[in-house]
Amino acid sequence: MTSSRRLLDDCFLHDRDRLRHDDALAILRDRVSATVGHETLDLAAAAGRILADPVRAGQNVPLADNSAVDGYAFAQADHGRTGGRFPVSARIPAGHPSPASLAPGTAARIFTGAVMPAGADTVAMQEDCDLDEDGHLVRIPPGLKPGANRRRAGEDLKAGDVLVAPGTRLRPQDIAAIASTGTPRVNVFRPVRIALVSTGDEIRRPGDPLPDGGVYDSNHYLLSGLLAGFGVEIDDLGILPDDAAQIRRTLERAAGEHDAIISTGGASRGEEDHLVEAIDALGTRHMWQLAIKPGRPMNFGQIGDCVTLGLPGNPVAAMICCLLYVRPVLSVLGGGAFLAPRRYQVPAAFSVEKKKPDRREFYRGILASDDAGRTVVRKFARDGSGLITSLREADGLIEIAEETVRIEEGEPVDFISFAEFGIPAR
Repeated sequence: MTSSRRLLDDCFLHDRDRLRHDDALAILRDRVSATVGHETLDLAAAAGRILADPVRAGQNVPLADNSAVDGYAFAQADHGRTGGRFPVSARIPAGHPSPASLAPGTAARIFTGAVMPAGADTVAMQEDCDLDEDGHLVRIPPGLKPGANRRRAGEDLKAGDVLVAPGTRLRPQDIAAIASTGTPRVNVFRPVRIALVSTGDEIRRPGDPLPDGGVYDSNHYLLSGLLAGFGVEIDDLGILPDDAAQIRRTLERAAGEHDAIISTGGASRGEEDHLVEAIDALGTRHMWQLAIKPGRPMNFGQIGDCVTLGLPGNPVAAMICCLLYVRPVLSVLGGGAFLAPRRYQVPAAFSVEKKKPDRREFYRGILASDDAGRTVVRKFARDGSGLITSLREADGLIEIAEETVRIEEGEPVDFISFAEFGIPAR
């Protein structure tokens, strides 16, 4: 089963030479929809998958009023405000039936999770109570509020409530909530199938001989690691030479077998950059050349119902474009939401005398503490888009808007933590 809405295949929405960041996101959001099918999984195998159908609570959670602590259940009306001594008339372990009702003026020894007996409305914690030597009388402390330490039936969920909505990527806590309703299986979207390809005569994989002018393919490993955290299935198509015919054949075949093709390199308009021409010949290109730094030659298109995402060849630009543009596209293709990272205002521990206007820039940011103990963000000293070291040292991205042309030290700037993308901290 696939979505009835297919990818749009008309031409550009914008005709400016370079698209602004927000315009690029708007195109991606408008042009992409879920195209993958569904499958039913046992709950134990569903973590990290995107839910296709709503999960409703089939019963109240908790199912009945129960005790939140180990202690003594009693009726607040029986001198609960002033405290007193109560005969212990019942013992109620968790998982065992509760007595039909609590005898008036008595207390029940009760354990965490055990069902409250009729007639009891409050639980005193065992460490606050005194039990006589033979265990027949318990002294309840004064001042307990009515309903203290009692969980009400349906307090967490009521029967019929939508517990998890479609489009949710299932986290461990979502799985736990679904399990609490007794639901054993869920309907989820199938993982998005990705064809990952590198391009360029100069590119080699580690372990292969490196010719003069050659470069090892760090982008493949960078993107494979990032994509693995997005819950997709990856097919490695290897490295394509700068051969127009071979690139076109490979893209055409891959488009028929995958939901998306992600490539690095070959995204510009040089004489040896054939990727964009192949996409134009086989399908439609919706976006190319962004007013961002780094990442300007990022492109987005489609061949049939297969999305094409062409990333820059420089690793810093490739990673930034993958996080900002590829991640939300893959989420939507797989039935999820269009993901936008949260930004936090952090004082700048750097200054920029002059920034080019009309361009969104993303510096690599390193969190630190100033002399007053406040969290500030430092800018990695160099801006080159080939500096993998800047990605390793950084805690996230400093985002500078198009209109900003100068930054003074101490001024608040937008910071996007790598944790927003599931990347572990250093």
